Amino acid sequence: MSSSSPWPVPLPECIAVERNGNVAILTLNRVEKRNALSDALVLGLQTFFSTIPSDVQAVVMQGAGDNFCAGLDLNELQQTDIAQSFETSQIGQRLNDTVQFCKVPVIAVLKGAVIGGGLELASAAHIRIAESSAYYALPEGTRGIFLGSGGSVRLPRLIGASTVMEMMLSGRVFDAQEAHDRLRLSHYLVQSGEGLAKAMSIAAKVTANAPLANFAIIQALPRIVEQDPQAGLFTEMLMVGIAQDDDEAKRRLRDFLERKMNKVVRS
Repeated sequence: MSSSSPWPVPLPECIAVERNGNVAILTLNRVEKRNALSDALVLGLQTFFSTIPSDVQAVVMQGAGDNFCAGLDLNELQQTDIAQSFETSQIGQRLNDTVQFCKVPVIAVLKGAVIGGGLELASAAHIRIAESSAYYALPEGTRGIFLGSGGSVRLPRLIGASTVMEMMLSGRVFDAQEAHDRLRLSHYLVQSGEGLAKAMSIAAKVTANAPLANFAIIQALPRIVEQDPQAGLFTEMLMVGIAQDDDEAKRRLRDFLERKMNKVVRS
């Protein structure tokens, strides 16, 4: 059952939060700007992802209206100098690091515009569900700017450096089907209007996992792929020990073995 529930700390009006059991539904709420990332929205998202309560086990992130996020609000970039540009980039990088390495899995529902900084934000989520209306672009080259919120690190790992370069140089737009089939940018592709329901269905599966196992997966895997093989194997060994030492993991293993034994006895 859904219910409005205040977050532990105040959030700006450009963010809406709803609770559905142990899932938090986060909505970027700047419909008139296609949910473009203003300073208030970026800082509000940073606050949200930094203050997730212990009883929330997953976050579903979406955009209000017909779009996920149309990128940075360029009206706020017009008068910036180089020092301010550095600060803006640091704030964006910090936000997307916080999304990627927050304490629970993040499921993004992508529809309409997923452009520039919006695509950078989407790339920080752990699971991406695209509606058929979604389209993706990196128009930084045509606008005289550069990816500044960690996208130049994350996106080449998702879709390849050559594809990112071509998108930035040419302004090419990928539709939902092509991005899903060719680039594997989304994990699921659904019809328009079905994204949230699909996200909640996946969230139900995710939150049924042992919380420490989810935490280990989203924290360790991105770091292991950046390590050399031997360091990665050692990190994997550490995570095995930590995850399996959890009381919840031990209970689940006992339950599994008992069910397996009962099946053998009945047969």
